Amino acid sequence: MIQAKRDLLKALGVALRQAAPDADASFTPVFEAPKQAAHGDLAVTAAMQLAKPLKKNPRELATALVAALQAQPAVQQWVSAVEIAGPGFINLRLKPEAKQSIVADVLSEGERFGRQPATDRKVLVEFVSANPTGPLHVGHGRQGALGDALCNLFETQGQQVTREFYYNDAGVQIATLASSTQARLKGLKPGDADWPESAYNGDYIADIAADFLAKKTVKADDREFTASGDVNDLDGIRQFAVAYLRHEQDLDLKAFDVRFDNYYLESSLYTSGRVEAAVGKLVAAGKTFEDGGALWLRSTDYGDDKDRVMRKSDGGYTYFVPDVAYHIAKWERGFVQCVNIQGSDHHGTIARVRAGLQAAGVGIPQGWPDYVLHKMVTVMKNGEEVKISKRAGSYVTLRDLIEWTSKDAVRFFLISRKADTEFTFDVDLALKQNDENPVFYVQYAHARICSVRAQHADKGGDLNALAGANLALLAAPTELTLMSKLADYPDMLTQAAVGLAPHDVAFYLRDLAGAFHSYYAAERFLVDDVELTRARVALLSATAQVLRNGLALLGVGAPDKM
Repeated sequence: MIQAKRDLLKALGVALRQAAPDADASFTPVFEAPKQAAHGDLAVTAAMQLAKPLKKNPRELATALVAALQAQPAVQQWVSAVEIAGPGFINLRLKPEAKQSIVADVLSEGERFGRQPATDRKVLVEFVSANPTGPLHVGHGRQGALGDALCNLFETQGQQVTREFYYNDAGVQIATLASSTQARLKGLKPGDADWPESAYNGDYIADIAADFLAKKTVKADDREFTASGDVNDLDGIRQFAVAYLRHEQDLDLKAFDVRFDNYYLESSLYTSGRVEAAVGKLVAAGKTFEDGGALWLRSTDYGDDKDRVMRKSDGGYTYFVPDVAYHIAKWERGFVQCVNIQGSDHHGTIARVRAGLQAAGVGIPQGWPDYVLHKMVTVMKNGEEVKISKRAGSYVTLRDLIEWTSKDAVRFFLISRKADTEFTFDVDLALKQNDENPVFYVQYAHARICSVRAQHADKGGDLNALAGANLALLAAPTELTLMSKLADYPDMLTQAAVGLAPHDVAFYLRDLAGAFHSYYAAERFLVDDVELTRARVALLSATAQVLRNGLALLGVGAPDKM
């Protein structure tokens, strides 16, 4: 079906030039999915799009386009009917052989099915980026699921992807971490009269203090430090606590099967002179002014709702200034696309960061970088909202969620809704083994197929000889629906990558699993007709392959048995 769509798209272009020679040469016709499956397999809206600029009746233009289409060899080869609907919709119904060909495509390409050839386009995705002040919470988990899946999506499009974790190792929060640990070292605990009001209260602070006294060495992916055991060594306490919590974050991320290629420290932007250099660029460009002893950016010149303070009257920089310096560094590292995955509370920073990048005059295009903002996650367990973790002291941790359910459930659930929508993680639902649980529903489809394949092999069927199956035998309605859904996979990946929408993969997998379960309920696979059996097992094998590919993209397993 993929080849059929390619052939038909070329034919559509030729037919459009014939039917509407005066159309804008830059107009590129595309196929869309009909709003209702009963209307056909492919829809064309070109006639309605071009009618107004060409000053023609859309239905008359559609009639001319259909006549030109029907004369195209590709249409004669792959299409059984071309119909005009409504004011000028054109619907194409494909012949069964157009759909059947997808089975051979999937079986031949295997894990590569849906992937595009490699390019030299460099993309950076920054996500999680949690300051090392405590355990990762479920919001970080949502970022991890979104970011990792988006990176995998970009890789399916042949792009060179870098996963980056950015954090502050020397700010006010880190100072609070050090003082909280020092208070524990001095024998204080939350609730004591002398316990600092701003201190972190989770049990993890006591764990850090105990290991510091024991003079332990902690090693994270990007740092290592040995404790002195000296209660008065505040800088040593700070460095040990940061390394300790970075190590804890690494354990959480490993349990979540998320990795990073690079760690970037906010402090390095100051020590390397990048912050001062960025400020210098903005001043030299004439995009700043001084008022009230502070240095301001004329961000309203770039669409911001008001000008922003860059350097406060006390000499300290506001937090968006290192962000500008950081993104200039990203641009200088050669990344043509950068995506920041952050909580929705970062919405206010977008305009000022982009304004700073435009004002710096370093060649960064408007609208760069991209942002994916996510809303936080509510956790329900036993019918009640869970708000705190004993370990963290104030929130549910990612590790809690994984321990209560599974890595697969957490990753699938956290990516199964658009990032900008509220999400309730229902622990009880994640543990159910029925169709209500979306990850079970998808994984069970794969396991069911594996069971049928095993039965076929036990009966003497050769699972390595499916490529030669007579696919023309796959003509049942549920088979045609399933094959059409398989053919949607490559385009779905491309559109999800362009739209920064990894949740589309979860939606697709549920639809594919639904098409399979309907097929499973309607037909028998291991029948007396040997050729029909082989054809149906080939279709099942192709379906299992696409399920595996999609689940792997989300970081979710595809079990053989359940």
